[in-house]
This record gives sequence, structure tokens and C-alpha cells, in this order.
Amino acid sequence: MTRMVKCIKLGVEAEGLDTPPFPGPKGQIIFENISKEAWKEWMDMQTMIINEQRLSSFDPKAKKILEDEREKFLFSGGFEAPEGYIPQKN
Repeated sequence: MTRMVKCIKLGVEAEGLDTPPFPGPKGQIIFENISKEAWKEWMDMQTMIINEQRLSSFDPKAKKILEDEREKFLFSGGFEAPEGYIPQKN
């Protein structure tokens, strides 16, 4: 049976993630409050941020940048796509 969540990002009830995206309290909060669709949107945006800013996944500063951007994108608003970003049309 599909697990449904009230997605904070999308503002609707939608299919939830199958498992937390990573261990710890932040992963659990995402698991409980973010839909699969919103998480996929974030993963696409994260890839674009890594590429645009040429971030290294091993750099602690890059991890902090991505964590801050993820929080803004999924929960608090204020996320701004990099200059020149054109969203994909589905």
C-alpha cells in the first residue's frame, strides 16, 4: 500500500518516500513531510546546483551549501535558482 504524506513543499497529500533519504533527524523529517514528487524536484535542483557551482560532494562547505539550499527549497521558501536556470517542461 502506498504511504501518503501531507507534503509541505507541494501543499497537497501525495505519495511519500519509501524510506528516509538519509539517516538522522533531518532525514526523518523529510520522510514524514515531503512527497516523492517534491524529493525528485529537489534531487534535480541539487544536481543543477552542484553542476552550476562546481561543488565537490566531499567538501564540507559544499555539503553545507546543499543542506541550506535543501532546507529553503523544501521547507522555508526563499530558494532562488541559479542565474540563467530554465526549468524543464514536463
